[in-house]
Amino acid sequence: MQERTLGRQGLRTSAIGLGCMGMSDMYGPADEAESIATVHRALDLGVTLLDTADVYGFGHNERLLAKAIAGRRDEAVIATKCGIVRKADDHAFFAVDGSPDYIRRACDGSLQRLGIDTIDLYYLHRIDPKVPVDESVGAMSELVRAGKVRYLGLSEAGPQSIRRAHAIHPISALQSEYSLWTRDPEKEVLPVLRELGIGFVPFSPLGRGMLGGSISSPAALAPHDFRRTIPRFQGDNLSRNAALLGPLAERAAARDLTLAQLCLAWVVGAGEDVVPIPGTKRRRYLEDNVAAAGFQLSAAEREEIARLLPPESVHGARYAERAMTQVDR
Repeated sequence: MQERTLGRQGLRTSAIGLGCMGMSDMYGPADEAESIATVHRALDLGVTLLDTADVYGFGHNERLLAKAIAGRRDEAVIATKCGIVRKADDHAFFAVDGSPDYIRRACDGSLQRLGIDTIDLYYLHRIDPKVPVDESVGAMSELVRAGKVRYLGLSEAGPQSIRRAHAIHPISALQSEYSLWTRDPEKEVLPVLRELGIGFVPFSPLGRGMLGGSISSPAALAPHDFRRTIPRFQGDNLSRNAALLGPLAERAAARDLTLAQLCLAWVVGAGEDVVPIPGTKRRRYLEDNVAAAGFQLSAAEREEIARLLPPESVHGARYAERAMTQVDR
């Protein structure tokens, strides 16, 4: 597995990471033993960046990751997040909290659940409109000085917030959704990241599973699957979006790749400062993703593939209306 550098502060990771959210939450049932085996296999294959958050499974995901990295801490770059608050008795409730007091408490909680002394990469999960980003990042900077955190990141932040945060403390990585069917960061966010020397960590580089080609109807999703709340996966939008994938599937077959591998290779090829974190809870999908990370696409191929799925052809928003209001612009 090749390595890449995120930011200018010295953070090195594998060229792709592993998104761990689905091992605890959001995408239907998961088998804990298989999830832990998937993390172990990732480390065996040289995947070092393991991505979690305090809010995934109400802390379960961090505790699961603690079990998975026991005895192998030095092989992993642990990324976790703070800033989204949920209620255990109301799974539909999501709020944002970027207050300094909350961030300090959240960090201590994550360290305890993860069973580690230092978080490698600590993200502000969302920008809190009620709290100046300077104050939120200022509190995170204190955590770096205290030795609790090594590097700082932001998630779903817009250009202005990125600039303000970076002026308070160097930001090493910005995490946001990016794939062939979600290219919003290309217009304004990526240019700012490259101007400031901040790495980019795309989550959902396979369109929350849609770009794997196996989701064509709601029946493919578990009853409480988070994707059922997303407009792109609802009603006619889902079938129309599935129908868009034919040309990509043909191109993948011509290159002896799966559809998912072609789409992931496209994201990996976006730059040496890009480290996607495809999520999976199964070893077989992880191994397919690792294989895709080693597949090289030329600039001309990437442009041609991009034309096969124009983002304006995608039906439906990437979040429900309420969740979209929590995305900084």
